[in-house]
Amino acid sequence: MTLKTGIYVDAENIRLCGGYGMRYDVLVDLANRGNSIMLRANCYLAENGERTREDREYRVKLYRYHDILRQCGFKVIKKFVKHFVDDEGILTTKANADMDLAIDALLQARNLDRIILLTGDGDFIRLVQALQNMGCRVEVIAFNNVSNELKEEADSFLSGFLIPGLLPLQDERDGWHRGFPMNYNGERGFGFMRYYSLQNHGLRAESVFFHCSKSNVSSDGLFLDSNNIFEFKIVANPDNNNKTEAMNIRSIDEIQS
Repeated sequence: MTLKTGIYVDAENIRLCGGYGMRYDVLVDLANRGNSIMLRANCYLAENGERTREDREYRVKLYRYHDILRQCGFKVIKKFVKHFVDDEGILTTKANADMDLAIDALLQARNLDRIILLTGDGDFIRLVQALQNMGCRVEVIAFNNVSNELKEEADSFLSGFLIPGLLPLQDERDGWHRGFPMNYNGERGFGFMRYYSLQNHGLRAESVFFHCSKSNVSSDGLFLDSNNIFEFKIVANPDNNNKTEAMNIRSIDEIQS
């Protein structure tokens, strides 16, 4: 059975919460792996209409970005930024496309089996529930500041940092990976890193041994929380019969801070 898949991207939330520079072609590739075929791909983003008219450099960069999205197979749905003064006299800007995304997803879900939703915004919990009630599988992908309730409501949640190539590592070609710790023994200082590889059938979960002595993190207590994500190289350790281990482990939070 072929799963008809739709991708819906809350671009402003993704951009502001750690996903700046995300590669949309990787999303399309992921949606077309295995027994899945991408039927819809929508990206909801903001545009400052006033700046578009007055700032040529901004306009050229923005429209080039839009063209790249369309070349990847996405329909671009723009919400223009609105400026208004609140009751306290403070100038506020707003460009919320949540309603557009929700309505489109609900209408188009009639012809879909699987929905990949990119956002960490808890306002979409009811949308997830409604889509599930229509018979769709809802998979959420996001980066930082993700609603715990949204994670729990989705059929699956995966950090975008863990999807190979979605947010490229600068030194990815040198064998670096991203993963999260599991089964960490604090007393003995070892555990396993879970990471993903992209196979023909989709994402494949894999694991590799690590020891805290092969890291440069500020505290090995970080390994006790599986929500923490690390970058590491996988190499053969000659001191352990050339078995593969994670080395040069670094926390992405400490890299970004």
